[in-house]
Amino acid sequence: MTARPAAIRAVFFDVGGTILDETGEFAGWADWLGVPRHTFSAVFGAVIARGLPYDEVFRVFRPGFDLAAERERRAAAGDPETFGERDLYPDARACLAALKGQGLLVGLAGNQPAHAEAALRALGLGVDVIGTSHGWGVEKPAPAFFDRVVREGGGDAASILYVGDRPDNDAAPALAAGMPACLIRRGPWGHILDAPDVAARCLFRIGALDELPDLVARHNAAHPH
Repeated sequence: MTARPAAIRAVFFDVGGTILDETGEFAGWADWLGVPRHTFSAVFGAVIARGLPYDEVFRVFRPGFDLAAERERRAAAGDPETFGERDLYPDARACLAALKGQGLLVGLAGNQPAHAEAALRALGLGVDVIGTSHGWGVEKPAPAFFDRVVREGGGDAASILYVGDRPDNDAAPALAAGMPACLIRRGPWGHILDAPDVAARCLFRIGALDELPDLVARHNAAHPH
């Protein structure tokens, strides 16, 4: 189901690969595993290309490895994963501010572990909503996740734009929920995954977030109601 042409009143963003550059996180895991970073990256790409869950890359190097359990162990030991300003894509903060400046509701909603919500709030991004799979108790691409996005965005799916780097986890389920979608081509998923049928149904396809505010403004000028 695709959304009817309507003014965009809210914009929600995926987090990893869209707002956050995960290069530092993956480099840290490679170091922790004792694997050369380029080797970790190559295996990571192969895992994505095969359509496997991304945490499968850890089990290539450590069979039976449980990423969620390791994250919990780190948190319990007082050494949780974290991220900060250095991990934001350079175009993220300005994009969010520009959309807020257009009078839109702006939110973040992505598959993120327990520590992420507090870390995102600490960045002071000025968004209206911050939602994570851990906090909401449901992960993308489950329909219930996008139902929650719709509720948080005001209830009218056709007026809520969802922005992400993955056609499978972001764009396709957003479209199925009745939302317009925007695909951003960056990060490993954005470059490796190719779904022309999904991309063709997206309202926007961009290479950087600084393209988005003008596209939204022009769309709303053409669809004011």
